[in-house]
Amino acid sequence: MAVSVYPTGTTIYDPTKCWNGYTIFQASMFNGDEVGAILIDMNSNVVNQWKGLDGIPNKMLPGGYIMGNTGTRNQKYGFQDQLDIAQVDWDGNVVWKFNRYQRIKDPRQKPIWMSRQHHDYQRQGNPVGYYVPGMEPLVDKGNTLMLCHKDVSKPGISGTLRVDDTIIEVTWKGKIVWEWICREHFEELGFSEEA
Repeated sequence: MAVSVYPTGTTIYDPTKCWNGYTIFQASMFNGDEVGAILIDMNSNVVNQWKGLDGIPNKMLPGGYIMGNTGTRNQKYGFQDQLDIAQVDWDGNVVWKFNRYQRIKDPRQKPIWMSRQHHDYQRQGNPVGYYVPGMEPLVDKGNTLMLCHKDVSKPGISGTLRVDDTIIEVTWKGKIVWEWICREHFEELGFSEEA
């Protein structure tokens, strides 16, 4: 068994030369345990962890809330398809969740609703995805904009069902109020015939 020669945790920390704060990241394993989302301080001390909350990415919200997802579709059938997008409180209690974008039937599985969210989302109030003074995301209301997958067809491109990227806007109550589908704008993207 190979042993790393590199130290773990914070190796150099000079508070006078840093923007001090916290770091949240996805940790599949930490000290031998499955973790989920983990929040550390500048000395690598664990401030909080949310078991079972994954993130592509995890995002902190004001008041100790965190967003991520509570499950991922089997990658044999859908790469980076999250089952939902959820907001949990400091103790890990789900306070908001969306999973009703597309009902999926994978081989030998019962059909289930999924968000199919991947890679990015923004809660109303903060358009940039990280802390900006005066641009705080809403935590108990507001819409969420998210990047998702959707199975669609476009005969001019392919005669078979394909996965496409979409952007949807969802209300706090889970209603989709806007949807942008890439295939509907394919001609605007300027691809050559070869592409």
